[in-house]
Amino acid sequence: METKSNAKLKALFIIPSVVGVILFMIPVKNAAGEWTVVVKILADIISGVIGGFLPLLCVLILTVSAVMSLIALAKPKFIMNSDIMKECFACKPIWVVIRVLAVIFVWLTYLGVGEEDVGLVGMITGGGQGGFVLYDLLTTLVIIFVIAALLLPLLLDFGLLEFVGALLTKVMRPLFKVPGRAAVDCITSWIGDGTLGVMLTCNQYEGGYYSAKEASIIATLFSAVSITFTLVVLDTVGLLDYFGIYYLIVCLVGIICAIICPYLYPLRKKPNTYLVEGKAAPDTLPEGYKSNVEYGMDLAMKRVAEHKGIGEFFKSGAKNACSMWFGVLPSVMAIGTIALILANYTPIFEWLGIPFRPLLQLLQVPEADAVASTMIVGFTDMLTPAILIAESTSQMAKFIVAVVSVTQVLYLSEVGGLILGSKLPLNIWELFVIFLERTIISLLIVCPIAHLLF
Repeated sequence: METKSNAKLKALFIIPSVVGVILFMIPVKNAAGEWTVVVKILADIISGVIGGFLPLLCVLILTVSAVMSLIALAKPKFIMNSDIMKECFACKPIWVVIRVLAVIFVWLTYLGVGEEDVGLVGMITGGGQGGFVLYDLLTTLVIIFVIAALLLPLLLDFGLLEFVGALLTKVMRPLFKVPGRAAVDCITSWIGDGTLGVMLTCNQYEGGYYSAKEASIIATLFSAVSITFTLVVLDTVGLLDYFGIYYLIVCLVGIICAIICPYLYPLRKKPNTYLVEGKAAPDTLPEGYKSNVEYGMDLAMKRVAEHKGIGEFFKSGAKNACSMWFGVLPSVMAIGTIALILANYTPIFEWLGIPFRPLLQLLQVPEADAVASTMIVGFTDMLTPAILIAESTSQMAKFIVAVVSVTQVLYLSEVGGLILGSKLPLNIWELFVIFLERTIISLLIVCPIAHLLF
């Protein structure tokens, strides 16, 4: 194969990487004047054009996922000999069960079966459970997944992560126990959307660039709620005029959680093993390099030189999109619906919140019982705690819940569901423990500050 010139390699590094940064990491205002990223704007435009078809598209995707996953249990050659089909449909029996539940839920919801009933079917299909997951979440995620997946190779395949990783390892490794390239995941999550960050993390883990421990840390501690949604949460509790200090506190809590939690169970127990050996870059500057910039540029050039052209670009994007469509969407439908049923129809999350009452009383939080009942609900859905506390008469209580519900981040209806549906080495119990750790750290930080504000 003909060796590419150094100038051409630099152009292949710089141009796609700059385009990727613009699409995923530069905040811009949409038509409504809200801050977001270009990828989200593209997804919104497409959703606006084909919005009426999206619920049916989601139903078809979940149906294909369930049927093909059941067939894959027999390990037929046409699935096992295809990289993409094996990736999408060959999964453990527990995930086959989840995909079957998802297709049952989605068909019942789409057909409107028992919407007015008070029985189990009505619980599944109601607007606050299956209806919310299908029409509010899946119809948004299905477009974001395909747009982001097709464009993520701009960030992944042209040396940007290698270059940034070499520059920032000295900061990211001692502070957060992760490689420097994780900074790109963090920025993508924070400015764009937590789902984008999880997608990027999954890709890097499966490619061998993150160990099991690093991927677990990044997915659970670096995934963040977008700026736009923090505004929605704050508006729900009627405290938009506090947005400046509110967002500074959210950032502070996120950073402190990312520093502390890697030392706690279960993240500290995760092994530093890789799915693919030999891809991870060393943390120290190898001999022969004068600076991290020189080393980073050399890594980026090597990465670009390995790229096989536009065909590989679209193949990588298509594989990402199929994996998210057929693997993750069913998890969000099944787990999200069950979680919302438990939140809306049982007192289980109120009971689970009881242990928080002594801590909240110790921190002198007003209406401690009401605040405590919102603490665990955030594991199901991020907006529900804000809705539950919105009628409170205490601005301090509403502010505390608004901060905590955003910094908990691992809600099952989206980010948590994505993590569970991926190959990341985390189960639902471990996610719940990390969720509790983030909750307690958030309370210890925000409550004293709230006393100064109100």
